[in-house]
This record gives sequence, C-alpha cells and structure tokens, in this order.
Amino acid sequence: MAKQIWKPGNMLYPLPVVMVSCKRRGEKPNIITIGWTATVNTSPPMTSISIRPSRYSYQMIKESGEFVINLTTKDLIYAADYCGVKSGRDVNKFDHLHLTPCESSLVEAPGILESPVNIECKVKEIKNLGSHDMFLAEVLAVHVDEKYMDRKGEFLLNQTGLVTYSHGEYFELGKTLGKFGFSVEKKKKNHKDGVKRKGSQGNKKK
Repeated sequence: MAKQIWKPGNMLYPLPVVMVSCKRRGEKPNIITIGWTATVNTSPPMTSISIRPSRYSYQMIKESGEFVINLTTKDLIYAADYCGVKSGRDVNKFDHLHLTPCESSLVEAPGILESPVNIECKVKEIKNLGSHDMFLAEVLAVHVDEKYMDRKGEFLLNQTGLVTYSHGEYFELGKTLGKFGFSVEKKKKNHKDGVKRKGSQGNKKK
C-alpha cells in the first residue's frame, strides 16, 4: 500500500452542511451556508461556526451576537449551495429561494421553516484563527418539525434526508451501519453465548 504526502490542508470529511441564518437590527435577514461547524460542549450545550471576515454574514453575526443553525436536507440542497456561493449583499436569499423565515424564541435572527431543525445560538466568544474567525456560541433553544415525530414522541431525525459535504460533493445520508455502543453490546452477547456453550459441554462430559 502506497500513500502520497500532500501539503497541509483541510481533509476532514464528510462535513455537515448547515444553513446559518442571521439578522442585524433594522435589516432583512440573511443566510450563509457553513461547512465548518461543530459541537464543542455538552453542558452547557455549545457549538461553533467558522466564517471568513470578508463574508457579508460575518459582520451581521459579530454585531448581533446571535445566529440560527438550520439543518439541511436533500430538499434544501439547491438552496444550501446557492447560499454558499451568492452574497447577501447582492440578493435577498429568503425571497429568491422562496424560503420562509420562522420566528425564533430567544434570538432576533429567524430560523428557516423548511429546515427540520433550527438551533438558536448566542455568541460567547470570537477567536481569530487566521483565514477564518470561529464563533463559539451557546445553544439557547432547538426547534424541531413535528411531522418527523412518531407516535411515541421520538424525533426521527435520520429520516429527514440529511445531507453531508465531502471533497466538493453533496451526499444524502445512506444506510444505517449500527447504533451508538453496538460494538460493546455485540461483545457482551458473544461472551454470554460462550459461557452457555462451555457450561452445556461440561454437563455432557459429566
């Protein structure tokens, strides 16, 4: 097996594709598509997004100190791509893409109604990293689409058609390979089966 050595670069794929909505007081809201986002803490729940200072949304988020992360599905992939290449300086993305702003509960920035999940965020810290600034933010509220709730009250997030981005291409999430902790459960099961088999063999010898 042979491998090439490349210069340093960002090759951590796949990435979530999220549409971040923001609003500056007295102005229309905007949407920017972000690939560099992450969960950074559980309690309090915190997330991060990284944006180039030259982007139109950068100053809006910096001044307002808030934003909404909207998860992207296959039905929103055209809009997500458009919001990543077109600037809010030149076009009203909500109007152009026929997206519906939905009122947030704790921030002024609206969510995107067509997205299955809207995550309200409050900026806690801005870190200059070089080409991008990282906005560390606390999650204040989460809105989920009721049509993806089952009769037991479970949110079927993985049935919404979530999309990822990898090496220049978009992908819809595919088949399930396992649930969290399945590797440990499998070992426990095998261990129990092994004990039973050994016990039964011992009885036969007696």
